[in-house]
Parts: sequence; C-alpha cells; structure tokens
Amino acid sequence: MDFLQNHIEALIFCSPSPIKLVELKSCLSEMFNADVPEDDIVGAIQRLTDKYLHEDFSFQLNKSAGGYQFLTKPAYQASIGIMLKQQSKKRLSTSAMETLSIIAYKQPVSKTEVETIRGVNCDYAVQKLLEKGLVEIQGKGETVGRPLIYGTSPKFMEYFGISELNELPTPKDFSQEVNTIGEGPEN
Repeated sequence: MDFLQNHIEALIFCSPSPIKLVELKSCLSEMFNADVPEDDIVGAIQRLTDKYLHEDFSFQLNKSAGGYQFLTKPAYQASIGIMLKQQSKKRLSTSAMETLSIIAYKQPVSKTEVETIRGVNCDYAVQKLLEKGLVEIQGKGETVGRPLIYGTSPKFMEYFGISELNELPTPKDFSQEVNTIGEGPEN
C-alpha cells in the first residue's frame, strides 16, 4: 500500500477545485510533520494518473487550471450530458456566453469595448458573469473615465477544463472581406 499516494488521492478527491502541487506539499508536510520531497509527490501523482487510465474507472486524474482534479472520462460524456441538460436551468444565456467569449479572447477589455464588438449593452451579461465568478475586474483602464477592465478568472479555466488561455480554440480569421450579394471574389 502506497501511504503517500493514498493521502494525495484523498486530497485531490476532496478538493472543491483543482489542487496545486504547492498546496499538496503544504498539506502533506503538515500531516507528516516533515518536509515531503516534491519528486515523491509528483511520482505519486503519476502513479495515480496511470491507475485511473484503466478501463475499470469512469474517471481519471487531470491537470487543470494549474492543479489536479478527478474528471469523468470522455466515454461517459453522453450520460453526464443528459444529467447536465436536466440541470441546465443555471446555464449561461447566449448573450452571457457571447460576452464571456469576447472577454476571454480580448482580455484585458473594458465593457465599452465588449459593447462595441457585440453592438448592444452588456451590463446585465457582465454582472451575471461576475456573480458566477467566471470573469473578474483586473483594474482600471488608462483611457478617459478610467473604465473597469475585465478578464477571465481561475473559475473560468476550471469551468472550461483548461490550464492556460492559449488552450482556447483558435477563432476563425475574420479579417478577410466577406462577399456581398452580386459581387464575386476578386481575382
């Protein structure tokens, strides 16, 4: 029995968000009243990762948002999707999702810049995203009026299962001119 591995497994399991290596080390050092080498922790995490890759388990150990957490395997996506669909009353509205997308790709960004891109007022959507903790105020802009500047939060990373913003899907290149009715492409 791997005593250290079992403690790490329990810590990852009970953590409400991805637990970082430094947090694991701190908890384990206090638990054992001794410094636990980082290499030992990393080795135990790798053994846990390998263990949960086996088909006997419906979940696996993932690295997400700079930490570790247990997530269900993609093969069980359909059944989980049904459950989440039934619980979808708390889902983001289309306007909130559009606003969140703009903030994610353009951050740091002011509400005025988001409204310019969307073409509509975004007060309600930004407020809902702040309440849900998916975006956060990152400071004030240097422009006239010093508007609040928004960016995504660690909860955003966790919600979408990514560790870094560069893992976001690449948006299509919209810089090319779109053909208008009656005009063909330039030769």
